[in-house]
Amino acid sequence: MLDVNEIERHDYDVIIIGAGGAGLRAAIETGQAGLKTGLICKSLLGKAHTVMAEGGMAAALGYADKRDNWKIHFRDTMRGGKFLNDWRMAEHHAKEAPERVKELEDWGAVFDRLPDGLISQRNFGGHRYPRLAHVGDRTGLELIRTLQDRAVHQPGLDVHMECTVLDILKDGDRVTGVVAYWRQTGRFVVFTAKAVILASGGGGKSWRITSNSWECTGDGYALAYEAGAELIDMEFVQFHPTGMVWPPSVRGTLVTEGVRGEGGILLNNKGERFMFNYIPEKFAKETADTVEEAQRWLDGDKNARRPPELLTRDVVARSINAEVKAGRGSPHGGVFLDIASRRTPEAIRKKLPSMYHQFKELAELDITKEPMEIGPTCHYFMGGVRVDPHTQMSKVPGLFAAGEVSGGMHGANRLGGNSLSDLIVFGKLAGDGAAAYCKQAAPPVLPADQVLASVRRATGILNRDSGENPYLVHDDLMTTMQDNVGIIRTKVELEKALTDLEVLRERASRAKAHGTSQYNAGWHEAIDLRVMMIVSEAVTRGALTREESRGGHTREDHPGEQGPWGAVNIISYKGADGKMVTEKFERPPGPPELVAIANATLEELEGGQNG
Repeated sequence: MLDVNEIERHDYDVIIIGAGGAGLRAAIETGQAGLKTGLICKSLLGKAHTVMAEGGMAAALGYADKRDNWKIHFRDTMRGGKFLNDWRMAEHHAKEAPERVKELEDWGAVFDRLPDGLISQRNFGGHRYPRLAHVGDRTGLELIRTLQDRAVHQPGLDVHMECTVLDILKDGDRVTGVVAYWRQTGRFVVFTAKAVILASGGGGKSWRITSNSWECTGDGYALAYEAGAELIDMEFVQFHPTGMVWPPSVRGTLVTEGVRGEGGILLNNKGERFMFNYIPEKFAKETADTVEEAQRWLDGDKNARRPPELLTRDVVARSINAEVKAGRGSPHGGVFLDIASRRTPEAIRKKLPSMYHQFKELAELDITKEPMEIGPTCHYFMGGVRVDPHTQMSKVPGLFAAGEVSGGMHGANRLGGNSLSDLIVFGKLAGDGAAAYCKQAAPPVLPADQVLASVRRATGILNRDSGENPYLVHDDLMTTMQDNVGIIRTKVELEKALTDLEVLRERASRAKAHGTSQYNAGWHEAIDLRVMMIVSEAVTRGALTREESRGGHTREDHPGEQGPWGAVNIISYKGADGKMVTEKFERPPGPPELVAIANATLEELEGGQNG
C-alpha cells in the first residue's frame, strides 16, 4: 500500500505553477518579499508560451505620440472588451504598464529605439496610438530572457522543470499545496505551501487549428475549478486573425500582428483589399480618431491614417472567415497577407526577422517577395479564473491567478499587445497578494487522503488492463471543438458539442496508457484529457448561455450585441453533485470616475500621462 511519507516532498511559502511572464514576475515579487518560492513548469525554463507573443507589449509611455496616456489606453481596453472587462483590472493595467516596461528596461531588456533613444512603439489593432514597446518581432522572447535572468537570482527560489501538477491540495477551504509528477521519471512529488499562484497560460489544445503549443491544455483552469474556484466568461476565446495555413504541418502557427502593424495589408484571391468592406458605420464612428477618419474608412480610402487591417482581432478574424466562405479565399483556405509590396526587403528583415525565417524554413516562402497565406487560429482565452482585481486571489483562500489563466482583464476581446503587459502587471500584483496573504496564513497541513486519491487516479491509467487510446480521444475532442465551438457558433452546434463531450468524457475516464510511467507520452496525454474536458465544457456551456454576439464570441443565431447582455458575466463552477454549474452574473455598475473616462472623447483625455 502506498505510503504518503514515502513520496518526495518539498515545503515552500509559495508555489507558482507556470514559468512564463506572469509566473516569473510573481516569483520576483515573492522573492523580494523574502518568501521561499517553488516555481513549477510543465516544460523547460525559458520555453514558456510567452515567447510566442511577438509583436510587443502595450503601455502608454507616450514616446511615439505624446498625446497618449493611461486614460486613453484604459478607454481603448474597455471598448475593445465591449465593456465586460473588470473595471479595476483594466485600470490597474493601464496605469501600471508603463512602470513595468521601464522596470524591464532597467533589468536589461533591449527594446528597439526611436532616433532620440527612447523605446520605440508600434501600432497595433484597437490601440489609438503607437503603443507597443517591442524587440523586432521577438518581444516575448526578450521578456522571458529578462525576467528569467532576474528571477533566478532571487534568494529562496527553486525551479522545478518538466513537472506537471495533478491537483491542488486543501486543508478545509484554504490551499495547502499541490501534488505533481516528474514527466521524465513518472515519480510523484508533493509541494506544500501557504499560497499557490496559477500562471499556467491558456487552453487552445482542445482545438485542431491553434497557435498554442503542446503545454497549453488549460491546466490552471481545471486545477482552480476542481479546487472550488469560479471561472468567468470562458465563452470568449480569441481566434487570432493571422495563423499560417500552409503547409498542414504548421497550420495555425502564429503570424504576429506586427506584420500588419508594420504596414501589411490583407487581400483576397482577386487582389482586393477587402477589410474596407467590413467596417460597420457605427463601429467606424466609435473607433476612428475623428469623423473625417471614419468617413475615409467607409469610403475605402487606402490612405487612412490607421488602416482597417488594424481593427480589433474579432472583427478581422470574422472578415477573413467571411471572405473564405464567399469563395474569395487563398488556395489553401485562408487569405493573403502582403508586406512585400509595402516595405523594402531590408526593412522587413530588420523589423520582422522571426516572420522572415519562419516562412522561409516552414513554408519555403520569402515574405520580402511574396504574400503569406493566413487564416484565423485559436489563440487566447479572455476568460479564466475569477479573481479579486487588487490581490488576484480567487474565492479559494490562498489560490491566486495571473496572466492568461485569470479572467476579467480583457472582457469580451483582448487588444493585441495587452497580453504581455498583462503578464507583468498582474504577475507583480499576484506576487504582492500572495506575500500579504502568507503573513497571516497558518502553516500548511498535508492532506494524505487527497494525495493518495490524486496518485491513484493517475496510476489507474497505467494499471487498467485495457481502455481507450488517449490520442484518439484527443483527436475526436479537437474535431468536436473545431467544428462546433469555433469562430462562428449556433445553438444546434453547441448542443451537439455538449453531447459529444459527455461521450468523450466517459471515453477519457477509460483511457489506457501502455508501458511504465517513465518517459511515457501516452500517459501524459491521458492525464491531460481530464483537464481539456473541463476547459472544453466550460467554454461550450458559456457559449450556449450567452445568446448574443460580442467580442470573440459570435452566435450566428443571435447576431449583434444585445443590450442586456452587456451587463452580464457568465460564471462556471463545480456544483455539489460534481457537475458543472453555469450561471449568469449581473455586473454591478462601474466606478463613476472610470465610466467617465471610458465614455470621454479623445480631446478630453489627451494631454500627458497625468492628464
